[in-house]
Amino acid sequence: MLSNLRTLFGYRALIQSLVVRDLKARYRGSVLGFLWSFVNPLLLLLVYSFVFLVMPTTRTTVAGEASYPVLMFCGLLPWAWFSSSLLESATVLVSGGNLIRKVLFPAEVLPLVTVIAGLVNFCLGLPILFGFIVYFGVPIVWLDLLWLPVIVMVQLMLTLGLALLFSVLTVHFRDLRDLLANVLTLWFFATPILYKLSNVAALSPKARDVMMLNPFAQLAVAYQQVLYEPGSFTGWGYLLAVGVASMLVLIFGYFVFDRLRDTLAEAV
Repeated sequence: MLSNLRTLFGYRALIQSLVVRDLKARYRGSVLGFLWSFVNPLLLLLVYSFVFLVMPTTRTTVAGEASYPVLMFCGLLPWAWFSSSLLESATVLVSGGNLIRKVLFPAEVLPLVTVIAGLVNFCLGLPILFGFIVYFGVPIVWLDLLWLPVIVMVQLMLTLGLALLFSVLTVHFRDLRDLLANVLTLWFFATPILYKLSNVAALSPKARDVMMLNPFAQLAVAYQQVLYEPGSFTGWGYLLAVGVASMLVLIFGYFVFDRLRDTLAEAV
């Protein structure tokens, strides 16, 4: 496995070119082109803001939260990266079968490219988020922004580990692709993105404890504490635990991928 990792590092130029190709392919033929990288997160924010701030059936759930769109977007933006990377990785090996059949092509490059392309879109959405932070006058502890790259790195490890795992398993179990989409929907609503974790704790402390077992809940809370919540960042202990767990997920995901590598050419 270590030798494969060293070989993978040698393909960094290929990875870079494939990421650029992936980003270009997403918006090829569209009028706005690459500007959709900025427009998509803005439209996503506007849609959810309309549902939870304008619709009468949901407006009461965010009463008193004038800057609710910022709270929501702190979780929506990283979730969009996470969920899209997993869903695309679930089919990337099957769709890239011609590349996998090449003797010298490292198959793990394909899910890696998908995750990195999602990271680029996430970074392009950050200016939209910071624009809304300024617009709503949300106070920021500037020193806490140093934690932002750490949170992103933890999410990168978690996303890449799961992407490697699901990509190689879906080759052999095609039903996993459809199952994953439904699991992600449940995972989304079980994560404090559209609501605060403190609201859950007020209703049921046990539910809060169970929710904290969700690794992305920890990440969502970390993003909210750094970018939205007043005061200094206090969740470094939870972030460290999620970081260790994410590293184990990455190691396990790559281990399973490496064990099934030789079966890919025939299965795709």
